[in-house]
Amino acid sequence: MNKLLQLWFAILLALAPAAWAEEFDSGGVKIHYQVEGKGEPVILIHGLMANAMLNWELPGVIAELAKHHQVIALDCRGHGMSGKPVSEDEYGVKMVDDVVRLMDHLNIQRADVVGYSMGGAITMKLMVLHSERVRSAVLGGMGWMNSDNVFPGDGKEKKSPTALDACVRGFKRLAVSAEDVRGIKTPFLVIIGDSDPLRQKYVEPLQKLRPDVPVKIVEGAGHVTCLAKPEFKKEIKAFLDGIRSPSASSSSQQ
Repeated sequence: MNKLLQLWFAILLALAPAAWAEEFDSGGVKIHYQVEGKGEPVILIHGLMANAMLNWELPGVIAELAKHHQVIALDCRGHGMSGKPVSEDEYGVKMVDDVVRLMDHLNIQRADVVGYSMGGAITMKLMVLHSERVRSAVLGGMGWMNSDNVFPGDGKEKKSPTALDACVRGFKRLAVSAEDVRGIKTPFLVIIGDSDPLRQKYVEPLQKLRPDVPVKIVEGAGHVTCLAKPEFKKEIKAFLDGIRSPSASSSSQQ
């Protein structure tokens, strides 16, 4: 990351709202989070090299969803204002554990979960390991990450490893098997930009394995720009509204 980008991130963090003072301890790592709005809980999990403000606040996702939901957005470990361990063992499934511990901390038994990119991989692993905690899920800019297409680290040992390096090397622990994906009963939606390179790598394999999972394509959007498209927020809202509709509720009970 160049110095200009580091300065930009520092400025954005300095402008973060006072709500970011919220934090809790997750297995010895400090996790910052924000709660906005009232209603059924929706947890937002951001992507790699981002944070909750960059991924969700600036594009207006929090503001839109908080009109009718209690929105909880966290800074994942290794990112934003949360703790930044430099051991690979502190990432992977432990990032899933952070979400569960946050729910316990806030006395939330079940929630809708929206994850983008890295956050989408965390969300799918959450559905596999803790299906009872997830009412529904949205994977943005992500699909099925398995052991054959996992986002690779550089595989090199460094004298001064960074939290980001450790986080990327831990991605392999977020991979899920075909059997796991077939076994997911939680309703979930995929939203991906039409020119997002992850569409071919992660979403198309998911569509072949689970053709029943709806995939919404955002026209004129890449991996990063998809977040700023009005269609992105619209699709999330429509999906959550549909999950809570009387017909959806009765279907889930059959």
